Amino acid sequence: MFKGLKPITYAGQEVWPLIEGGKGVSATNHMSSGAWAAAGGIGTVSAVNADSYDPEGRIIPQVYAGMTRRQRHEELIHYGIEGAVAQVERAYEMADGKGLININVLWEMGGAQPILHGVLERARGKIAGVTCGAGMPYKLSEIAASYGVYYLPIVSSGRAFRALWKRAYSKVAEWLGGVVYEDPWLAGGHNGLSNAEDPRQPQDPYPRVKELRETMREGGIPDSVPIVMAGGVWRLDEWENWIDNPELGQIAFQFGTRPLLTQESPIPPGWKERLMTLEEGDVLLHKFSPTGFYSSAVRTPFLRNLEARSERQIAFTKDEVGDHSFQLDVGVGTKKNFWVTKGDLQHAREWFAQGFTNAMKTPDDTLIFVAPEEEKQIRIDQAECMGCLSQCAFSSWADNEKNSTGRLADPRSFCIQKTLQDIAHGGDVDKNLMFAGHSAFRFKTDPFYSNGFVPTVKQLVDRILTGA
Repeated sequence: MFKGLKPITYAGQEVWPLIEGGKGVSATNHMSSGAWAAAGGIGTVSAVNADSYDPEGRIIPQVYAGMTRRQRHEELIHYGIEGAVAQVERAYEMADGKGLININVLWEMGGAQPILHGVLERARGKIAGVTCGAGMPYKLSEIAASYGVYYLPIVSSGRAFRALWKRAYSKVAEWLGGVVYEDPWLAGGHNGLSNAEDPRQPQDPYPRVKELRETMREGGIPDSVPIVMAGGVWRLDEWENWIDNPELGQIAFQFGTRPLLTQESPIPPGWKERLMTLEEGDVLLHKFSPTGFYSSAVRTPFLRNLEARSERQIAFTKDEVGDHSFQLDVGVGTKKNFWVTKGDLQHAREWFAQGFTNAMKTPDDTLIFVAPEEEKQIRIDQAECMGCLSQCAFSSWADNEKNSTGRLADPRSFCIQKTLQDIAHGGDVDKNLMFAGHSAFRFKTDPFYSNGFVPTVKQLVDRILTGA
């Protein structure tokens, strides 16, 4: 047992302060979460477009028959509730009374509130808590408390928590199960960088977590309510000075990337194999996500294509103004109201000659140049939108009366639902978004994984408990 590590009491039960990260669409399910809980920790079922099953145990494909986005959005909510309930029930059964099961939801996912109500109602007694980030989930505390479960907001600063506490959480303080500090420079998936923070200048997490604890103390929250360190956590001996540290209070650790490479992990073999080959720097912090948040993912050809697409970009004006005195003559057909600089006209002609013959407008008065087949696929993906986000830059969907953001759909982004469902269910890893934390390169160098060894969740937890 690693020095100083002790069980914590959570939801009335003693568990190890080790939490499985609840990773997106079908990257964490009942198999991994149930096994993590059975090993004495807190397993986290992802309640984001989770898989449900037919009577024979086969995954039910999420096919959308609705003719309108609103109709497809209602189907999405139905799938979301059915899938999350199925995963929780199976995970709870696997845990067999050991450990505990949390669920993870994204506040900015489409239908977050009805899905949360539906899952908590139908899985009463089987869910210990709800972790929730990607936005400012003010209503999380009220919803969780109404079903008698704990809530664990995901934040990246003391300032964000203070806003949540003052506006809503202080009213149901007794159900605050913990606060997840997700480091915006280290964690995989969507990251909570503020406009004041530089994505290229990582900050030491210790003073940020210390500030978070001070903010919690200002609100009268006892030190026994854990701060969960998430992002960059690989082995506990690297965090020794965080354990039993009076400045930080109770600390728990969330593991998101390491549980991807286990026997019970539901991600397909191709994804697991790719994780073993990564080098340092292969995970990119980028801003192509249709959520508008920064996010971290493996720099696959899919991601490199998005980078290249944005690089083939020029600004335009609708009238001849200043340096924009050259009329664009490629990529826009017979349209005449695109005025660009001399240098950008030259770039556009070069891209056109390379086969990127179609110019697509962005919401920022720029044009990107893409191949005809790429534009066709972008249009199809936008038309098939099912409202998987509360608002989406890629399709202009928004969960409001008009079902629109009021902005032009942004072709620099992508359909996140499509790619995450595809890679999680065996799609080509080169052609999809592959989320991972920035420590994923360590699979290649950690002796625990030598000779291609893939542990069970129990073996991984036992290894973590030694500090390694």
